[in-house]
Amino acid sequence: MSKTEINKYDVSYKEWIVQLKNNYLSQRLKASISVNSALIEFYWNLGKDISQKKAENKYGSSFYKQLSNDLCALIPDVKGFSPTNLKYTKYFYKLFAEAMEIRPQLVDELFVIPWGHIRYIIDNCKSDSNKALFFVHKTIENNWSRAVLQNFLDTDLYERESKAISNFNKTLPATQGELAQQITKDPYNFDFLTLSERYQEKELEDALVNNITKFLLELGSGFSYMGKQYRIVVGGDEFFVDLLFYNTKIHAYCIVELKTTEFKPEQLGQLGFYVSAVNHQLKGEQDNPTIGILICKTKNNVVAKYSLETVSQPIGISEYQLAKIYPSDFKGSMPTIEEIEKELKTEL
Repeated sequence: MSKTEINKYDVSYKEWIVQLKNNYLSQRLKASISVNSALIEFYWNLGKDISQKKAENKYGSSFYKQLSNDLCALIPDVKGFSPTNLKYTKYFYKLFAEAMEIRPQLVDELFVIPWGHIRYIIDNCKSDSNKALFFVHKTIENNWSRAVLQNFLDTDLYERESKAISNFNKTLPATQGELAQQITKDPYNFDFLTLSERYQEKELEDALVNNITKFLLELGSGFSYMGKQYRIVVGGDEFFVDLLFYNTKIHAYCIVELKTTEFKPEQLGQLGFYVSAVNHQLKGEQDNPTIGILICKTKNNVVAKYSLETVSQPIGISEYQLAKIYPSDFKGSMPTIEEIEKELKTEL
């Protein structure tokens, strides 16, 4: 499709191109206030135009190349008009158009997300607008960089979020129970850890603490680390909580107990005791009830649900997954630096 063909069959095309130029320059005037919002709004309206005009069907397969050439000629000092990027403006509009009609206020959220983030979301969420909006909200809520967003897109966060089996709806007030459920995941993704095949609970706990920044990212927003093997004394006896956190989202202490085995009902007794102890000794008047999260290697969901019916403390049960496992004798099978140096000297 050439310019001549467009002019011959549709004189309105040239008028539309000029209008796009004027729209862009108009939006750029607002750049001193919000460069990103103005750009995203321009892309949104461009995608809307392309979609509503059915431009691809009307102008043929080379439409995006033609549009790219024309926009680059009219606005030569601006990047972002490649054929691929122009296609993304249409994907952008189609992905969020229906949600925007239902919730016009969504514009205040959507137009503050950087375009690079939006393209990542489009690539990973395809036509699933609910999933896409989930990541839009998470990006704003947590101020995610593009790298962090990509990490969570790759770890199926949308499918895992709020999925722990819990009794929060029965043991907490409605609002807090809903919030507590939202901060859970199932499974938790510990792919950032490297452990041997025969790792113990203490090794898992130590590895998580040594990678606390990544662990906090996986736990989600609002978690503050209080300590590992947190000591509490009850009736003169010492007890140690695996990991203790405070969550500013639910305004409550959160105990995380780790089990490297399959879930067993008796494990809830220990965690429930810890929750009760923290409520008595650490919880302030302004704090909500403490919650417990048991993270185990595997679980039978039916057994977990039945077990929670017998527990009066708010507890959630999740699994964890690991990707980087090396054989237990791996380190022992590798030569030391000294052995390598000795071998090199021998060869020389």
